[in-house]
Amino acid sequence: MAALENRPFVKMNGLGNEIVVLDLRDAPLPVPPAEARALAREDVLPFDQIMALYPPKSEGTRAFVRIINADGSEAGACGNGTRCIALYEAGRTGDNHVVFESVAGLLDCTVAPEGITADMGVPHFGWHDIPLAGPVADTRAIELQAGPAEAPVLRAPSVVNVGNPHAIFWVHDIEAVDLGRYGPELEHHPVFPERANISAAQVVSPDHIVLKVWERGAGLTKACGSAACAAAVSAARIGLTGRRVTVTLPGGDLVIDWRESDDHILMTGPAVFEFDGRLTAAMLDAPTGVGAA
Repeated sequence: MAALENRPFVKMNGLGNEIVVLDLRDAPLPVPPAEARALAREDVLPFDQIMALYPPKSEGTRAFVRIINADGSEAGACGNGTRCIALYEAGRTGDNHVVFESVAGLLDCTVAPEGITADMGVPHFGWHDIPLAGPVADTRAIELQAGPAEAPVLRAPSVVNVGNPHAIFWVHDIEAVDLGRYGPELEHHPVFPERANISAAQVVSPDHIVLKVWERGAGLTKACGSAACAAAVSAARIGLTGRRVTVTLPGGDLVIDWRESDDHILMTGPAVFEFDGRLTAAMLDAPTGVGAA
């Protein structure tokens, strides 16, 4: 019997970032990587992340959240998923202010008609915090490129940790960048010992960034909240924008405010319910040779 068989799930999305919510607070089962990969199949229940809710560890929080990618690996943060579970919990309890906890820290969320705001904490810019494989002089631009050596398509990214490692490549024409081609290579580059989320970002104006994201463990995605936060703070850090920007992703817009008073990143955007159901053995059982641990 599959570990998660017969468990209820809720399918949601944040800007097209496909999220499965598993509320395991009454039965704190692990999410086996093989079952996650089986579930993520295109003909089953494709998702970018599972947000698995476990009994709270800290007073005042609603749940401890584990974030599982489509490839079965675990992530430290998922901004779009955080907004989804905030809406889920608000719908379940009627409370418009909820706090969760993850390996990256506390996630303070407010649900309002104009959008859901999640406090994503403070960014970390030290090479060892990201982490990188070794010291670099300045994480605002590191030596890394993709494409032909004589004419690289992507080069000198800003790097930052916003719950996950992120590399942001600044480009002049985002539509000309085939991130699906270069994303896998860069995600697994030796400079990133824990892999990294790879973004191509075009600064349109001091308050507007257009972003494409290759997400660690999920691939090309319509939206990635932590990547939007990473791009926003990195752009402000090198003087390309102010501290409050709109980030446009293929799935839509997020408003990112890098609060000056305490350096916390506030992300505001939508989340929606799609459907719910129960996991079955067939959904969780991969064919022979697929999804093995």
